Amino acid sequence: MKFEENIRKVVPYVAGEQPNKPNMIKLNTNECPYPPAPGVEALAKELDVDSLRLYPDQNTTPLVHALAEYYHVKPEQVFVGVGSDDVLSMAFMTFFNSDKPILFPDVTYSFYDVWADLYRIPYKTCPLDENWHIDPADYRQENGGIIFPNPNAPTGLFEDLSVVEEIIKSNPDVIVIVDEAYIDFGGESALPLLEKYENLLVVQTFSKSRAMAGLRIGFCIGSEKLIRYLNDVKFSFNSYTMNLPAQVLGVEAVKDDAYFKGVTGRIIATRERVKKEMTALGFTFPDSRTNFLFVSHRTVPAEDIFRALRERDIYVRHWNKPRIENCLRITIGTDEQMDQMLAFLKEYLKDRME
Repeated sequence: MKFEENIRKVVPYVAGEQPNKPNMIKLNTNECPYPPAPGVEALAKELDVDSLRLYPDQNTTPLVHALAEYYHVKPEQVFVGVGSDDVLSMAFMTFFNSDKPILFPDVTYSFYDVWADLYRIPYKTCPLDENWHIDPADYRQENGGIIFPNPNAPTGLFEDLSVVEEIIKSNPDVIVIVDEAYIDFGGESALPLLEKYENLLVVQTFSKSRAMAGLRIGFCIGSEKLIRYLNDVKFSFNSYTMNLPAQVLGVEAVKDDAYFKGVTGRIIATRERVKKEMTALGFTFPDSRTNFLFVSHRTVPAEDIFRALRERDIYVRHWNKPRIENCLRITIGTDEQMDQMLAFLKEYLKDRME
């Protein structure tokens, strides 16, 4: 049809499968296996339903101030959005408007190229090396902006802050976005670099370590100037992006630091134990600093393992993409969930070897 000529067509991001079966083990979307902080649950039961007839605070003021206090920055340096995907999308729209290509790794979060296509932003991918690390020299070429996750997804590897700073320092004329969705599970945040670099934007989320993926809360911290630009775009797009329950419960989640650190510590401990068990079963993987492992088996194809697990209602992530088609991304669940998965893999691999 002729009208289709003027319709914007893009290949959308494909999220992990969202099954809903009794007794399933869901390890495919990097959700937290534990509930949010107790105060979040208690406050959710006390929410005033009548308040839902009113528009929420368009500036998300209480949450912005809670985050500013927690991360020791000014409220004017904090921008809040509906999940880090919303924050990143706004950042693409705001900061990546050059005719020069933006740069990001070839194996990385698969929403980056989707946003670039959606907003008609030219881009170029820089290959990770044979050990899945970023080569900062790749980011010294002419570009219109840079984005990369640290730790990276799906590899799970953390780049030392010296690597991050080298990239920022080499690109003073463009915005560099460091996507820290998994920073709470290991590694050092790039936030201290904000004192030296006005072109840096650091993005984080409540979806993983704060166990609130269902409420969709993301945020970024940067210079006051960058945050003003982001807010200008937000208020030209949708003034009321975050609903009232998310704002109220988000503040409560930030308050309980002991619970937050307890949950992340528990997941890290499980991750380190599972690394040893997976190695004993013949798997290899980068040294993850996230809440997942990026594994491949020495002899059994990843797709075979993926299908076998799925038949047992154990869900992990597999991509038919260059370089990673023989890898699986496995979220760290509870100890009980991981033990069930490991027990199945032990028997399955034993049968395959016989």
